[in-house]
Amino acid sequence: MAFGLFTSRGFDATTVDEIAAAAGIGRRTFFRYFPSKNDVPWGAFEDELDRMRVRLKACPPQVPLMDAIRLALIDFNRVAPAQVPLHRRRMELILRVPTLLAHSTLRFTAWRAVVAEFVAERTGRRPDDLAPQAIAHAVLGVSVAAYEHWLDDPDADLGTLLDDAMRELAASFGSTLG
Repeated sequence: MAFGLFTSRGFDATTVDEIAAAAGIGRRTFFRYFPSKNDVPWGAFEDELDRMRVRLKACPPQVPLMDAIRLALIDFNRVAPAQVPLHRRRMELILRVPTLLAHSTLRFTAWRAVVAEFVAERTGRRPDDLAPQAIAHAVLGVSVAAYEHWLDDPDADLGTLLDDAMRELAASFGSTLG
């Protein structure tokens, strides 16, 4: 319902009251589910971050670091074929509406923390050390670039774009990360 309103009225012009009314709930109920209107496109993002943490931790230690991240990244971004149109609309909002792009910084920080924690654990470093942070930032950059290509090309496969981009990133690190 909210996505339909965002499409017809624009994100910034749509109010929380309009979203709540379209959903058949009150304003207070809306805020039980979402801290703000900006959080609607993100859905249950924290649950997805938890799923990514579990996926990374489950990766066998013999799998090279960048391969483990690549596989978890592809899994994290996998959506059922029937959900692709909604996911595309969601990501167009997140990456192309200035208000949401600014808000995304908070979500991207949480996402990078998951990657940095995994890198730190694998490399014996702290999550806030330079290498885990640099890798987390680089992986986010690769992800956003893949998403932008996907949004620009309706025939592109997101999983393939993420896979290709992560392989390029891993190759740039060479064998220094195991």
